[in-house]
Amino acid sequence: MDDAPVIKFTNVEQTFGRDDGTSVTALDNLNFEVGKNEFVAVLGPSGCGKSTLLRLIAGLVFPTGGRVDIHGYPVTEPRDEIGIVFQRPTLLPWFDVLGNVTFPFRHKHGRVTEAEKTRARELLRLVGLEQFVNAQIDQLSGGMQQRVAIARALLLDPDILLMDEPFSALDALTRDEMSFELLRIWSERPKTVLFITHSIPEAVLLADRIVVMTARPGAVREILDVPLPRPRSLETLSDPAFHVLANHIRGRLFSRQAA
Repeated sequence: MDDAPVIKFTNVEQTFGRDDGTSVTALDNLNFEVGKNEFVAVLGPSGCGKSTLLRLIAGLVFPTGGRVDIHGYPVTEPRDEIGIVFQRPTLLPWFDVLGNVTFPFRHKHGRVTEAEKTRARELLRLVGLEQFVNAQIDQLSGGMQQRVAIARALLLDPDILLMDEPFSALDALTRDEMSFELLRIWSERPKTVLFITHSIPEAVLLADRIVVMTARPGAVREILDVPLPRPRSLETLSDPAFHVLANHIRGRLFSRQAA
């Protein structure tokens, strides 16, 4: 990991106004960094501002206090070097799988070249969907649809991949499968990843470091290194260090201080 952070939050505050004239503070004095090609997971109680911090990095909202930097420069607008995978795949039913993956080029340039289609097919091979290039979206399972969304997010070869609980809508078995699939994709095409999740085992399995947040207004409660060797596999789930770390995080999240 390079010394210079790719993403940096410095004393970030985010307050939203309400229709009744009151306001709510989602984030307060948030400070942490993410290094190049590092996989960082963010855990915290519901409503603590996890999704808000992704929107700040993506340039979809701007902090009411403090600063969010990418490569040392403040975020002032959405950037091509960022790919986003949401909780649900948000695919377009009038396009087939290939059309959905290439949509960022269509949206940006108004057309899709053969070279761009070739790259999209390569990404579909990467996520294990090479046989479904021309399939309609309603022919795919939930896990397959999320694979399409991941391929679409990788199309512009972003430096940063933001993932907002991307597997939360999947059944338990598919969720585990997708976690290992994401590890494989990340190992083959390293990216700086910020991964939001409510699942402690998912965070421990995937991440290099875990940011544990307080209840709203969200701030950093603790940042933990994950002492598990890579590559990770099913055997990782039975490693004693896995359970020690998971239990430590549970204690932090469910203690009275976290309430």
